[in-house]
Amino acid sequence: MYDPTARRRLGRTSLQVTQFGFGTAPLAGFRTTIPELDAISTVDAAYQAGVRLFDSSPYYGYGRAELRMGAALRDRPRDDLVVSTKIGRWMTPVPRGTTIEGMRRGGLNYYPTFDYSYDGVHRSLEQSLLRTGLDRVDILLVHDVDFWTTGDRMVLEDRFRDVMDGAHRALVDLRSQGVIGAIGVGLNEADMSARFVRAGDFDCVLLAGRYTLLEQKALDDFMPLCEKRNVSVILGGPLNSGVLATGARQGAKYDYSDAPKWVMNRVARIEEVCIRHGVPLAAAALQFPLAHPAIASIIPGAVSKEEMLGNFGLLRHPIPAALWEELRQLRLLDPRAPVPA
Repeated sequence: MYDPTARRRLGRTSLQVTQFGFGTAPLAGFRTTIPELDAISTVDAAYQAGVRLFDSSPYYGYGRAELRMGAALRDRPRDDLVVSTKIGRWMTPVPRGTTIEGMRRGGLNYYPTFDYSYDGVHRSLEQSLLRTGLDRVDILLVHDVDFWTTGDRMVLEDRFRDVMDGAHRALVDLRSQGVIGAIGVGLNEADMSARFVRAGDFDCVLLAGRYTLLEQKALDDFMPLCEKRNVSVILGGPLNSGVLATGARQGAKYDYSDAPKWVMNRVARIEEVCIRHGVPLAAAALQFPLAHPAIASIIPGAVSKEEMLGNFGLLRHPIPAALWEELRQLRLLDPRAPVPA
């Protein structure tokens, strides 16, 4: 059981983030159409509940998520918020009559250009400030430099070098000037995250879905490294894109696609344990990561204020110690993983 509004320090910085944060990616419209006022009211409901960490990216809806987040937050007391966004892409309007191959549905009529250069960081940040209407962001993250995104090892190596030669220098400069409070990376892979932690001077990592009730391979290297370096982890996708919320049901999603058989089988077994102990699967999934000392916050997204408030409340659901013990006995939980007290 956790207080969603309790705060944890972010790495070596002075920033304090709520244990439960809000990820704005679902509000971008990629997966389902969300009316503007509904999206803004969802962010507003999170703030009203006591959430103070809000994460976005230029890539989410090609600017739409940042616009919606800013509309809900820009009149709130700024020092009460911790706002996170990302660099690596800047946006350009799509020329009239032009079709850009591979564009996701639901976004604004802009297309992204990858740019991890020194100047690219400043260009991306300036666009983010204009979209949100905020005077600053608190956390700036290098976005999507991983194989999951590129699908090409040579491209990945080129982008890694670009980050360390350009973007990393820009981020360190912005942090030293007090323009931003913390810098990090936002990736989909624990091994690539560990590589960045070793190579640079980062305060935090936003890791999407790789340390959850379903999978804990991040304990091999990444999580111990973050503890040793005092680098905080913000966990995106604690429900693994939905399968840890819906359970092993037809159409369940894992990493934004239909869950494969191994995921469905493992989730079904975890859910059986949860049922025996009278605990919703999603409650166990949301509370589990917060037991690790490297985790500063979890940031599940939501497509409605009802979904957001439901996740928020699950953090307060009591979970008996026997549930965690049974998961360990059945080898459904890594014995090295800390569990909630």
